[in-house]
Amino acid sequence: MIWARPLCRADSATALWTRSGLTPEGVGLVRSGLESHALVTGLNEDSRELLAELVGAAWAGGSGDAAVIRYSRLSVENWFSRLGLSELGVALSRLLLIEHPPARTTVGGHRLEWGQRTRIMGIINVTPDSFSDGGTLADAAAAIAHGLSLLEAGADVLDIGGESTRPGAAPVSEDEELRRVIPVIEGLRAKKSEALLSIDTRKPAVALAAVKAGAHLVNDVSGLRDEAMLDVISSSGVCACAMHMLGTPETMQQAPLYEDVGAEILDALERALRRAESRGIARDRLWVDPGIGFGKMAGHNLFLLRRAGDLRLLGVPVLIGVSRKAFLGTLLGDKPPTERVGASAAAVAALAAEGVVDVVRVHDVAQTRDALAVGDAIRLARDGGARFAT
Repeated sequence: MIWARPLCRADSATALWTRSGLTPEGVGLVRSGLESHALVTGLNEDSRELLAELVGAAWAGGSGDAAVIRYSRLSVENWFSRLGLSELGVALSRLLLIEHPPARTTVGGHRLEWGQRTRIMGIINVTPDSFSDGGTLADAAAAIAHGLSLLEAGADVLDIGGESTRPGAAPVSEDEELRRVIPVIEGLRAKKSEALLSIDTRKPAVALAAVKAGAHLVNDVSGLRDEAMLDVISSSGVCACAMHMLGTPETMQQAPLYEDVGAEILDALERALRRAESRGIARDRLWVDPGIGFGKMAGHNLFLLRRAGDLRLLGVPVLIGVSRKAFLGTLLGDKPPTERVGASAAAVAALAAEGVVDVVRVHDVAQTRDALAVGDAIRLARDGGARFAT
């Protein structure tokens, strides 16, 4: 696939232009002409020649399947008007999505506005072997109580899982997974009917039973590869999150290699979205997750977090889970999972400050809420003094 990914972004400084005497129309013209650079990858010989001819003097160079171009909002609009819905035209037009959150979506009757604040997905692992908290929720009653405490602490959605997907984890049977998760979903629905619930599963039968029990979102770490899973989501009308993972939990950390980790994950997630759309699932019912720690080494994870804004090219809400993960422990001198809370909070605060994620999946909701309060406030800060006043 062809992807055009921004290499830098310009500060609009609208208030400064206004103070300089520009009219609103003049400000609009200046903003539309501001130039940034983009890396365009996935080009073949024909699309490379077409791009070079199209952008003209905005061509900055490149080789092989890649090129660097200069672009502005106005130039992208002009290029798209010439190329239309061709693969290259769509890739270039998506550059205009980068600075905007996705459109409002509805999940389980909840209307979610994106971009105002980063939302929290609280983790409920009803498993004996999850990497961080396996075995701590011994039965359904404990899991339900934990879920209620996460809601009280500020979770916007609860993600209930009955099968560990830690590196090297073996699959569990369908019956066992159902036994673990369905009583928890039913119990949470009975005690907190308005709660937004997600089922973390790769199994279509588990997803279907969970939806019937009251789940509103299917969180599929296998990336919606199973046609039966797509049938469940399509027929039930629920939302779904497609995550990127290499292979399976048993094999994913066996020396994962990438030529271009960002583009390859965008490819995989776009294919997942298209598979869903082909089965009648509208894109506004879908989320994506780059799968931090799922078939990635520490350097891959950090690079993906640094470039998380590229996921905006997909035009759907972005969920990211970094909570207590191993690469954070490595950065901290091999601290165990329960001692990675501060690092987890720092990571989500940085993502929130950049405005590149919509939902964070975490174990420690109260600490995350505080970290996001800071990160979101930094992103939304507008008072730069009289010089920057609008």
